[in-house]
Amino acid sequence: MYPSDLKYDREHEWVRLDGDVATIGITDYAQDQLGEVVYVDLPSVGDEVSAGESFGEIESVKSVSELFSPVSGEVVEVNAALADAPETVNASPYEDGWMIKVRVADPATALDGLMSAEEYEAFVSEEA
Repeated sequence: MYPSDLKYDREHEWVRLDGDVATIGITDYAQDQLGEVVYVDLPSVGDEVSAGESFGEIESVKSVSELFSPVSGEVVEVNAALADAPETVNASPYEDGWMIKVRVADPATALDGLMSAEEYEAFVSEEA
């Protein structure tokens, strides 16, 4: 149900590490809980983010929620398409709906403490 090539955190963000760049977004579970996404507030390129800390907000027709970074590092790219089409997060949370790309300092340990797809699936089934 959840892509096995990703890692997940308890705040319902996913991360895909490619070399030293981590792509971050929210899970299908998170977008489903939020409902129709109408606005995403993301950091700027060059900003620093810290694992477990807020890096922005996502607003849906139901609520506003903080976004939390699963890794620490420097923002090297922001998905600018979400400014005009935030609903992309609903339609394609793992592909077109990614939010930021972060250059991590230590790729070897960047994903330590995050959940596998199987662990995340068990985690959300406990929440439901």
